[in-house]
Amino acid sequence: MAIHAHPEAEKLAYLGLHALQHRGQESAGIVSSNGETLRSHRAMGLVADIFTEEVLRSLHGILSIGHTRYSTAGDSALLNAQPITVQSNKGAIAIAHNGNLVNAGSIRARLEGQGSIFQTNSDTEVLVHLIALSREETLPDAIADALRRAEGAFSLVMLSRDRVFAVRDPRGFRPLAMGRIPAATGEKKDTIVFASETCAFDLLGATYERDVKPGELVIVGPEGISSRFYAPSPAISSCIFEQVYFSRPDSLVFGRSVDQSRDNMGRQLAREAPVDADIVVPVPDSGNTAAIGYAAESGIPFRLGLIRNHYIGRTFIEPQQSVRDFGVKLKLNAVRSMLEGKRVILVDDSIVRGTTSRKIVRMIRNAGAKEVHMRISCPPTISPCFYGVDTPSKRELIAANKSVEEIRQFIGADSLAYLSIEGLKKACSDGEKTTYCTACYTGNYPTKIDVDEILPVGMER
Repeated sequence: MAIHAHPEAEKLAYLGLHALQHRGQESAGIVSSNGETLRSHRAMGLVADIFTEEVLRSLHGILSIGHTRYSTAGDSALLNAQPITVQSNKGAIAIAHNGNLVNAGSIRARLEGQGSIFQTNSDTEVLVHLIALSREETLPDAIADALRRAEGAFSLVMLSRDRVFAVRDPRGFRPLAMGRIPAATGEKKDTIVFASETCAFDLLGATYERDVKPGELVIVGPEGISSRFYAPSPAISSCIFEQVYFSRPDSLVFGRSVDQSRDNMGRQLAREAPVDADIVVPVPDSGNTAAIGYAAESGIPFRLGLIRNHYIGRTFIEPQQSVRDFGVKLKLNAVRSMLEGKRVILVDDSIVRGTTSRKIVRMIRNAGAKEVHMRISCPPTISPCFYGVDTPSKRELIAANKSVEEIRQFIGADSLAYLSIEGLKKACSDGEKTTYCTACYTGNYPTKIDVDEILPVGMER
């Protein structure tokens, strides 16, 4: 999240992070500038708990950037919370990063060999060192120089004393949108905002203008908005999992409606994998839109047969006497009166390890369902993601180790079907020329992957 030219920039960043809380619940931070000095506050936890009125007063500024962290590289610890702020020969810089650098390990080893000292074990800090060590004289040139040395997925927002920078990697793995808030009476400039998803713009009253393009560096400063392409763009590889699960359905991501993509997935799934049943039930909340599409296409009634508890909080006390499926029951509860005696089509966005799906199927059966047919609105997940989604190792991915029939038996469903890869691409493009990364479903990575370089020592391959 980034804000340029607003008298309460820190408060707009705070509100924007609320809208983006689903993208990371581990830690959050805001760095602001009053035009002269950068001020920072980061902490572990949720946005609402971290940023009190007192904290926001201490961050008062006219420019700001913010971040909610979902760790995919580096430990879950305050030292890795973002934005990262440094003093360098290019001045004070703050940076927030969404994605994963696949060559961070080799760059870090080289820099440490040259005497660089790292304060975190996050791949984001590698970019800060590259900027600081660049021989380019201006900060924009140093940023462009550093980015040309990085490989992998990165959408970035950066802050200097009087400028905001927004960047996407040349393949466009991760989303980043630009919006505008018209100047209020008495103000001279429109407020320019950047966010991973446009749902943040809706909360701020900003109008979506466009996406930051792959390989583009956008600079917003006293002179206005300027743009440059720091590297040529190879084949675009936007993450299709943003459409399947990660993004909020009320967002535009990669320029298209996430809600429409998921509705299309459900409709396509109904065409590919029909079944005689009485009701279509989503696994809330991520399965909701696909289930609506499945029900509309199949003509089978949509019912909210599972109710989600949204008020669990970060921790809970489990009873000493073991309760079967406690974790799932804490989040979901079946509506017996709706499920009893019914043939149920259960729609979810994915099956990762299979253990949660198994518990949910059992919950539906215990509520009296006559049959349970599982339908998944994406293909089987057979490979881990190295571009900013924290998927398990291949050994833990059930679809990498079992056939669809074996998975069906494991989760206890009467039938199981996944959306085809062709069907998924069709649902997310509608005939448009949109190229997606589908490595988690195909194992075909768009960049060269050295697993030993990406994953920390001791992590399972």
